[in-house]
Amino acid sequence: MITAETPSCLIVTGMPGAGKSTVTRLVAERLPRSARLDGDHISRLIVGGRVGALGEPADEAARQVELCNRNLCTLANNISDAGFTPVIDWVIPHREQLDFFVSLLRDRQVLFAVLAPGIEVCRYRNTIRDPRERFDFDGYEDLDADMRRELGDVGWWFDTAALTPERTADRIIREAGRRALVSRPVSPAQKRV
Repeated sequence: MITAETPSCLIVTGMPGAGKSTVTRLVAERLPRSARLDGDHISRLIVGGRVGALGEPADEAARQVELCNRNLCTLANNISDAGFTPVIDWVIPHREQLDFFVSLLRDRQVLFAVLAPGIEVCRYRNTIRDPRERFDFDGYEDLDADMRRELGDVGWWFDTAALTPERTADRIIREAGRRALVSRPVSPAQKRV
């Protein structure tokens, strides 16, 4: 169970259409003291010179993704320090990015839930979104393969295809504390000891 007694940060990820936005909103609403941090909103704080995560030039896109990640973690730490559980909604496609989050979420129990309803469900859900919320994306197969290769043994891969968002949120609150816990990466100094 996610509780206020243990400082934790819940990261919910998945492909576009997996249900991250809806589920993180519901989880945050159900927790007694929480804040929902939407990576898309944080990344859009950059207005002049903004380059999306998949945009060009690629080096600037990567720089802005890292800035968004830093901002999400700083905000999550501040919110947690004030006694609230941060619930992050963001696509984390590879282990390096997750390790970056874990390193910046100091003194926090990091819970990592991957909503994994399957490619076809994600595609369908993305098409029925409000057009302003729809994400123009055609790389589902590659993203799914990359995430499974990089993150398949990390956190909780949660097949939500047959669940409503409400049931998904309830299960995350009940089970993430034991199923989604991420171990901290071992630093090179720790390996030498």
